[in-house]
Amino acid sequence: MFEGIMIVWFLLTGLSLIFAIYDLASNTPVSWVQKLAWILVIAYTGPIGLFVFLLACRSPGPGLHDVFTKATWKQGVNSEMHCLAGDATGIIFCAVVLSFFPLSPGIDLVLEYATAWVVGLFIFQALMMLDMFDNNYMKAVRRTIFVETVSMNMVMVGMIPVMVVLLHVFPESDDPGHASFWFRMSMGAVVGGLTGFPINWWLVSKGLKHGCMTIPEKGQDKSSETAMHEQPEHKMEDHEPMNHEDMDMSGDMTGCHGMNMPTLPGLQQAAWIIGTFVLLGIAVYITNLFAPITF
Repeated sequence: MFEGIMIVWFLLTGLSLIFAIYDLASNTPVSWVQKLAWILVIAYTGPIGLFVFLLACRSPGPGLHDVFTKATWKQGVNSEMHCLAGDATGIIFCAVVLSFFPLSPGIDLVLEYATAWVVGLFIFQALMMLDMFDNNYMKAVRRTIFVETVSMNMVMVGMIPVMVVLLHVFPESDDPGHASFWFRMSMGAVVGGLTGFPINWWLVSKGLKHGCMTIPEKGQDKSSETAMHEQPEHKMEDHEPMNHEDMDMSGDMTGCHGMNMPTLPGLQQAAWIIGTFVLLGIAVYITNLFAPITF
């Protein structure tokens, strides 16, 4: 029964991935990093990820992508894809490497978390937001630590319990050479995507994180595209707190090209980070009651 479910899942995932790659290469006008994020997410979440892609990102036609993705919830979904892609990639990479070492499940989780945070921050978050910070990579890294941390913690709230419980039920899923390993990671990514959405929606709605940014389509009048996206540049220093009047709260973040993103004051950032760590701790504690996590 379980083997049959996995076969169907992997078949649907393969078909979903083929469609997504074709569409992103020929139809949907987003940046290469965002395309990579969607491809990875759909590789991990299969038909569920494809369904979300069709709802929130796939262009319905030439020149319509910007309007189609304008809704705040769609911006939040697209924003989360960068985090989910980076986090899941980091976890899977680390889990494959750690499978060669006899470490305890608790140590595995700590190392997987650290790897996921590094991959999510230094590749997906910072690269996606380079143009928000004058194409200064280190500045982008520094200014996206907060959004990556709170977003990742909420993804982990869903992902860790699923991975740990499934590993407890199916011990063979610890082996990357076994199909159940990849199924376990897929289910973790699906649930992690659900738990990570609310915080990403909030971050985008407050202008603290970018959403889905449309790039000029082939044959499109570049001057009209530029006019549509350009806004007066607002330079902000690292210590300057967020001013809601400086940002369009409608959810259309395409106008953020070439400008610095606002940020919360340090104490508020700390409070949010601590709060998400508390929620993650509660999730791990509850998980431990059903599937003990030893160190």
